[in-house]
Amino acid sequence: MKKINSIYIIDDDRIIIYGIKKMLSMVVPCDEVHSFSNGKLALDSIQNLHQNAVPLPEIIFLDLNMPIMDGWQFLEELIALPIEQKVRVNIVTSSIDPIDLQNYERYKKRSRHTLTYNHKPLNKNKMKDITKIV
Repeated sequence: MKKINSIYIIDDDRIIIYGIKKMLSMVVPCDEVHSFSNGKLALDSIQNLHQNAVPLPEIIFLDLNMPIMDGWQFLEELIALPIEQKVRVNIVTSSIDPIDLQNYERYKKRSRHTLTYNHKPLNKNKMKDITKIV
């Protein structure tokens, strides 16, 4: 498996962040894993990286329901950025609302990035699958 330089986890639940980090350490080699408690903090970081010509994270784990900037607002802003690098965005949610799945389909069609829709909790096999760089 290819070594990953950087992964972002965007979730306001520290237990979920801990679980994702723990599982990542078992399934994929990665230099840096950064976590953000809302989409705004992560977006600010990505914009800073982009402005300074630093590679973006190759993989993002994105929760949908967060304060300040939720996952959908984050995706809207990420898609609008003029970046060349393709990022794998793994939506990870506990939502069973069919509207969220419809939103995912809509964003998937609009984005040049790779998007996946996953339900919490993730298991080891799913984690291996959604951390493959495309």
